[in-house]
Amino acid sequence: MPAEEFGERYWAQRPLLTRAEETGNSFTDLLDLPAVDELLSRRGLRTPFLRIAKDGAVVDAKRFTTSGGAGAEIADQVSSDSVLRLFADGSTVVLQGLHRLWPPLIEFADQLAADLGHPTQVNAYVTPPSSRGFSPHYDVHDVFVLQVAGEKHWTIHEPVLPAPLRTQVWTDRAAEVAAAAEREPVIDAVLRPGDALYLPRGYLHSARALGEISAHLTVGIHSVTRWAAAESALDLVRTLAAEDPQLRGSLPLGLDLSRPDSVRDDVAAVVAGLQEWLGRVDPTEVADRLRARTWAQVRPEPVAPLAQATAAASLTQDTVLRLRARLRCSLRDGADGQVLLIGGRRTHAFGASERAALVELLAVGELKVGDLPGLEPDERLSLARRLVTESIATVPDAQVPSPPP
Repeated sequence: MPAEEFGERYWAQRPLLTRAEETGNSFTDLLDLPAVDELLSRRGLRTPFLRIAKDGAVVDAKRFTTSGGAGAEIADQVSSDSVLRLFADGSTVVLQGLHRLWPPLIEFADQLAADLGHPTQVNAYVTPPSSRGFSPHYDVHDVFVLQVAGEKHWTIHEPVLPAPLRTQVWTDRAAEVAAAAEREPVIDAVLRPGDALYLPRGYLHSARALGEISAHLTVGIHSVTRWAAAESALDLVRTLAAEDPQLRGSLPLGLDLSRPDSVRDDVAAVVAGLQEWLGRVDPTEVADRLRARTWAQVRPEPVAPLAQATAAASLTQDTVLRLRARLRCSLRDGADGQVLLIGGRRTHAFGASERAALVELLAVGELKVGDLPGLEPDERLSLARRLVTESIATVPDAQVPSPPP
């Protein structure tokens, strides 16, 4: 369905099950079972990139990790033979943080985060035949479940706490969750390769593999919430109010905190002072803090350090610069006429003469060094070199030169 329709009817509201006939995809371009074996056996995984669970409980990591041998003695590396024994005994394998490990999912998760405007993560759950991984529970982030292999029976129930925050984990409501899981489900279905399931945060879910190995991807969406904006506002108030000498004052000598009424007037004065400071907060500053918190969680396009360093050292006026994909950028005015480029987690200061060139690059996304406006040729090369070495822009298709034959 169109993204707008999904946003209006389902996003953060209710689940949606979509069958393979509608998705037109098996999702094996993102991950398949041979890829899981490669990750477990040849990629040098360490905890916490792997969890294992059986019958609803997490297995102690010491049961499937060990030293990697000579030159790799770190003791928390995944032992493939231990994983084999546990998996054959009915344990579920959970590969975590695949958006940082597996190339197809790196690109997929980063682009999805750019499309949604919310940070993403990807885990894979691989369950042996006729086994259950985790007990009924809820997540504190939205998820898309993508079935990639085998069949898995999913049971979905209404939330016990709608739209939980990240601090409101299901284990704090374990009894309520267990009771709710006994009620009539809102979805009771078998997912097959190519099926997709969307669950807003808070919906209870559990799954059991059927007659063969089952694998699915869970794409977690860390929703930017109104509470996150409230936290940003409170952070700003705390910073501003710390300058108030009245709020920094000491409570009376000999106070007795066992008698709350003895400090009631002081507390009332503090609350009133904070309310006054909250009234002075600029919503734009709050939004800027929210932006910084969110952008810090979203990775821009990875860069190839060797290839880009080589390209930066050999720039010409005809070299094409491309704004780094998925790098969230904005320009601000700085002190002494400087221009501040806020990109992801970092802020870069440039001279006033470079403003026009930066504005043009951010507007068009790609242009030749010689087309950077408002600068002399040597200045263009200098700016371009800095943009590449500071990972703001990249040189497309840059490669490390091959040695001569």
